Amino acid sequence: MSSMLQDNQLTDEEVVVWLESTENLDYVRQALDKSTRRRGKPRYERDGRMIGYANLMPDAGKDPDSGLFERRTFFLLPHDRPNDPTGPYEVGAPGEAVDPRTISPGRVGMKTPRSQRGRASETVAS
Repeated sequence: MSSMLQDNQLTDEEVVVWLESTENLDYVRQALDKSTRRRGKPRYERDGRMIGYANLMPDAGKDPDSGLFERRTFFLLPHDRPNDPTGPYEVGAPGEAVDPRTISPGRVGMKTPRSQRGRASETVAS
């Protein structure tokens, strides 16, 4: 699993599937996880909840070292801002956090003022 991704790691992505609306989420965490399948909801073995995942193209190859497919997952942990607005990420965000509005197949999401500072600090800064 990796948290700091590059576009060249995502070239086999075909579509991003959201399991819930991202409209009110300032950020989601993204990681590259190993899976036995190219498509469908992958296993989720973290605290918190999976928000979405990427399906791969039909001809996507397996990782030569593990023999598994590398698929991006999007998730939130219990102490993340959407779950705990006054918690440790009331202002700021974890390193792997990106604005879900900037995520598309084959493209790493971007950090934005909204994802990094949060609504509370934007209100104060305005």
